Amino acid sequence: MGATTPGLRRLYAPRPVTARTGPNGTPLAVGDVDVATVREEWEVDDRWWIPERLQRRYFDLALANGRSVVVFRCALSGRWYRQRA
Repeated sequence: MGATTPGLRRLYAPRPVTARTGPNGTPLAVGDVDVATVREEWEVDDRWWIPERLQRRYFDLALANGRSVVVFRCALSGRWYRQRA
């Protein structure tokens, strides 16, 4: 992820989350909160020319509790992360 300067933190740094998904991989719940609506979905495939390739499937979600969240699944690790909330 690169070096950071002491005392500074990355804005919107990804944080691990759990997600329950449907058969097509779309999130049905994030943590223990159901997804009300998938607003947008997109994929990022970048840095394919270096060992630290970036492959992610993003979802902009409206949750049943009224909150909005952007989550992504890392295609290389299979793990879910919250990008911002």
